[in-house]
Amino acid sequence: MGILYVVSTPIGNLDDISTRARTVLDQVDAVVVEDTRRAGQLFQQLGIRASFVAYHDHNERERTPALVARLEAGEELALISDAGTPLISDPGYRLVRAAHQAGIRVSPIPGASALLAALAAAGLPTDEFHFQGFPPSRGAAREQTIRKLANRRCTSVVYEAPHRLPGLLQALETEAGPEREAVLARELTKRFETLITGTLTQVRARVDAERDQRRGEMVLVLAGAPEAEATDETLEPLARALLRELPASRTARVLAAWSGRPRRQLYRWLEELDPG
Repeated sequence: MGILYVVSTPIGNLDDISTRARTVLDQVDAVVVEDTRRAGQLFQQLGIRASFVAYHDHNERERTPALVARLEAGEELALISDAGTPLISDPGYRLVRAAHQAGIRVSPIPGASALLAALAAAGLPTDEFHFQGFPPSRGAAREQTIRKLANRRCTSVVYEAPHRLPGLLQALETEAGPEREAVLARELTKRFETLITGTLTQVRARVDAERDQRRGEMVLVLAGAPEAEATDETLEPLARALLRELPASRTARVLAAWSGRPRRQLYRWLEELDPG
């Protein structure tokens, strides 16, 4: 049996490649990559020569059996993503799972990760965190994801495309409240690395004011919802009692003052509340 190495590569600064990763990438029979062109540029910069196998979302199902067969025949393969640690919002799950099922050794070669780099530098609690990856791009699925992020008690880490970042920040500000802490980590380990800290309102204001903050690779770290925040279940009896005497808009204002939750979020919830 061969070995499947899962190898982390730099997310920007080439010096973040480990000595062990260099050795493995230089010695394996082939490197399984997302994009052969981007991998070729990286390996040229690192001074490593390798044989590539393209493996991405559109061909991983059909390519996996052939790669497992090569591993079963005794070859050693390395799996990399375009940047950072493979399988973190990148292809590779099918191959790693198939290798385990075939009894093939899978060996991780740790290194750079935008997720962990942003989390470590954000200054928010890390004893428990939720990794969202990229939220759905539009529609009800996106709204539901944003609502869940706003209500999570633990720190959340979110990847987002630059052109959708302003909309994400605005939606989170509405759902989580303007005072929720957040950190935008942009272009980590690269020349224009920036960490913007503050409330969602402050982060959004800087992104809106500076065009450069809407370029490059983005990781948003969002603080968890306050523990004292009342849940829908605990608010429902009070909400129903208030609605018997007040319109929904005034009820939302009273509940917001009492619970600390955003008024707009409460108003939408009241509109969806079953009259019974």
